[in-house]
Amino acid sequence: QVQLVESGGGSVQPGGSLRLSCAASGSIFSLNAMDWYRQAPGKQRELVAGSTRGGSTKYADSVKGRFTVSRDNAKNTVYLEMNSLKPEDTAAYYCHAVIVHNGALYGDDYWGQGTQVTVSS
Repeated sequence: QVQLVESGGGSVQPGGSLRLSCAASGSIFSLNAMDWYRQAPGKQRELVAGSTRGGSTKYADSVKGRFTVSRDNAKNTVYLEMNSLKPEDTAAYYCHAVIVHNGALYGDDYWGQGTQVTVSS
């Protein structure tokens, strides 16, 4: 089985910074996409930042220039560095990964439990 364990959420003032981490463990043959999503109350879950095993990244327009996604493939871990945080960044942040198990042709989707980020003065 696979677990995604997130850490690093919390409360911060506008303009502050936080760093989220998500570590995958378990039966992993290959870890492909690792992404960060967020969901604010009353809103749909949205993609914040994504990364591929080869190093490509993508960002939501609302976070470009402020957030940076990175990963350590040796540790099966993805990070989200969040700077210049705004109140509208307040949400539950979820880690998502596409994981290929040994012998499988395609990957399966896995989600973390979510970590709360609150930006408020």
